[in-house]
Amino acid sequence: MKHSPVLPLRILLSDDNQHGLLARKMILQDQGYEVVTVQDGENVWQVFQQGAFDIVVTDYRMKHMDGLEFIRTIRESGSTARVIMLSGFAMALGLTQESTGADEVIAKSNKEVPELLRAVKKLSQRPAKRGPGSAVAVRARLGRKAG
Repeated sequence: MKHSPVLPLRILLSDDNQHGLLARKMILQDQGYEVVTVQDGENVWQVFQQGAFDIVVTDYRMKHMDGLEFIRTIRESGSTARVIMLSGFAMALGLTQESTGADEVIAKSNKEVPELLRAVKKLSQRPAKRGPGSAVAVRARLGRKAG
C-alpha cells in the first residue's frame, strides 16, 4: 500500500534579534519543520503573502511593523495561519491571546524552547477556523497529512 508523502509544517519566524531568530530556526528545523525567517517588520508581510504558512511565530517588538500590527494584518486577510507571539515583555505588559489576537503568547525566558515546541505541536493539530487559504487547508483538500 502506497502512502502519500507527509509535507512538513511551514513556519514563518520573525524577530529582529538575529541570534534568537537563528537559534529558534535551528530548533524548529531539528523537529522537522520547514522554517522561513524574516528579521524585520518591514518585509514580514510581503514574505507572509508569498508563502502558504501554517504557523507564524512573531516577536512583539520589531521595527517598521510590530507583532500586534502583523497579527492584525494576518487576521484581516482571512488567513488560517496560527500565530504565536513571543515577547520579553509578555508578563510586564500583560500580553494575552485576547489582547494580541495570537493563538498563543510565550514569554522569552529559559522556558521558551519547550513552550514554543509545545505550542507549535498543539496548533498544528488544531483545525483551521478562518478562511480556506492556508497550507493546512490546501493539504487537507489534497488528502495529505499536514505535519
